[in-house]
Amino acid sequence: MDERLTRWRLVLGLGSERLGDLDPQQQARSDALGYLYDREGQGGGAGAGDGASRLTVPEWINDIHTLFPKRTVRTIEEDALERYGMIELVTDKELLERVEPSETLLQAILQTKHLMSSDVLQAARQIVRKVVAALVEKMRPRIRRTLTGRRDPNRRSFFKVAANFDPKRTIRANLKNYSAETRQLVISEPIFYSRTRRQSEKWQFMVVVDQSGSMAESVIHSAVTASIFHGLPTLKNHLIAFDTSVVDLTSDIADPVETLMKVQLGGGTDIARAMRYAESLITEPRRAMVVLITDLYEGGSVHDLAQCVTRMVQGGSKVLILGALTTNGAASFDEELGRRLAARGARVGVMTPYELADWVAEVIR
Repeated sequence: MDERLTRWRLVLGLGSERLGDLDPQQQARSDALGYLYDREGQGGGAGAGDGASRLTVPEWINDIHTLFPKRTVRTIEEDALERYGMIELVTDKELLERVEPSETLLQAILQTKHLMSSDVLQAARQIVRKVVAALVEKMRPRIRRTLTGRRDPNRRSFFKVAANFDPKRTIRANLKNYSAETRQLVISEPIFYSRTRRQSEKWQFMVVVDQSGSMAESVIHSAVTASIFHGLPTLKNHLIAFDTSVVDLTSDIADPVETLMKVQLGGGTDIARAMRYAESLITEPRRAMVVLITDLYEGGSVHDLAQCVTRMVQGGSKVLILGALTTNGAASFDEELGRRLAARGARVGVMTPYELADWVAEVIR
């Protein structure tokens, strides 16, 4: 069979046999893919293909690591966890040690660690440590530079504020939009300066993060970001997690691995209770920032939450409410409640950790 038809056989899976026979290696790849993807629409059971049905989970893990490149393996494993809920990958020690460390795997560990035996939990901790170390290494330089910098005319900023506007480069970048007929220049891409070095007085900075199950990715980035912020001379940091109860994780803020292993994802949500706790920690309102990270689906009192935000803002504190803190800046949250809290003076939106660092830098300048 030619390569093009072989690829279609692998893509289409079950029912594509009439395209032709596969050689032994490609058949093994088809069986491995079928074990996972042939369950689509069949109730989530084991793979439906004849070859796939003979595989066990340990055999399947071994096969995909043998048959596919590392990048493809990661995609397959992420689909197994996210789309098909194969928790065997994170509750069986031998399997867990074979899976490629990734943020998806870390989220799965946080969701299922309560199901793990002590030896599996120990293996899971090592994976958490690897993924967190990679995130810190990736995020720390840019966040630290942002929070300790002055305006740098040679680097662009991702945070669009008037104080950082770069008129010369903005004009150059938008010359293509000049209209000779109207003699007007349309600015479609404003450009802003970034920062390199800064000194400032200490501010109180609180991250209040929702640990309900849907917020796993934000919990991870909150813990990592807070650990990077920790130790900066300009900030006094707090990290608070909540569901229907409130847990102050500030004592572990320097160690995001320990923080994440203490998080208990799931349960209800009482945002008002968490914000009242944060409010009680404020010592100098005009030098306090409270960053609430939640999907805003409040299980407690919306009235109490709105009142708490109002008191903070009127007292001079900066309140930022994020529907998510993720690398792609995407989220689904209660926009109606978001608009209500924005009307009380909070800033509401979605940010990446880098955009959060930019926001903090602008507040403390």
